[in-house]
Amino acid sequence: MKRILLTGAAGNLGKALRKQLAGWVDELRLSDIVPIEDLQEGESFAHCDLSDLASVIELAKDCDGIIHAGGQSIEGTWDNILDRNIKGTYNVYEAARQQGVKRVFFTSSNHLVGFHDRETLLDEDSQMRPDSLYGVSKGFGEVLARYYYDKFGIESTLARIGSCFPEIANRRMLSTWLSERDLADLIKATFDADRLGCTMVYAVSNNKAKWCDNKHASFIGWQPQDSSEPFANQPHLIEEGKTNDPNDPAIRYQGGAFVTAGHFDDKQK
Repeated sequence: MKRILLTGAAGNLGKALRKQLAGWVDELRLSDIVPIEDLQEGESFAHCDLSDLASVIELAKDCDGIIHAGGQSIEGTWDNILDRNIKGTYNVYEAARQQGVKRVFFTSSNHLVGFHDRETLLDEDSQMRPDSLYGVSKGFGEVLARYYYDKFGIESTLARIGSCFPEIANRRMLSTWLSERDLADLIKATFDADRLGCTMVYAVSNNKAKWCDNKHASFIGWQPQDSSEPFANQPHLIEEGKTNDPNDPAIRYQGGAFVTAGHFDDKQK
């Protein structure tokens, strides 16, 4: 690969990927709405608002692939979700089509399936049950990716990312945690695979308590190396386990606090 575009490069996930993917390709083209001033060897930067189709088309020029990590990364107002995650994701795929980019890594989310019980083992046939407008937007992105694959042959990994942070903050993350290294390895597998199609992957590390099965996607060749288990005996997680109420929807469902948060726009009135 000569040139890969990374949207959302100034965000927390983007910053982690810059470190993990350093030296992987000839050029990692970074994009965000805020400037990035600490460019490293092999990186370039282009300012871009993903809601502006013409700008995104120009951004994707001469790229061999796209890692789409830009947009709204948490719950937000409908207007923000619409501009950043729905219009933005459409613009990324349309730019890929117009510029001849054949593979996209789409950062979807476990919040697309957040209303499944934690006792449910998710697989490729599990229904979308979003817990938020943010989750709804990721469902739109996955369906859009399928359209662009079936109609235009653009292949995608639809990575339903759990919790990609350096540390584990709560017991839910023992199941949903994804190490930065494992995420980077999934991205590399996406662009190295002989065939990809339009494949959904539950993007979590090799956690003992995980709630998902990725057998359907084994052909990609991704084998997560890390696990949340070394964090399991941290005192704050043990104490949390003693007080969690199994009847609390935030404990019962996989989406955690997102399922009880209410409609975000109500907070703006």
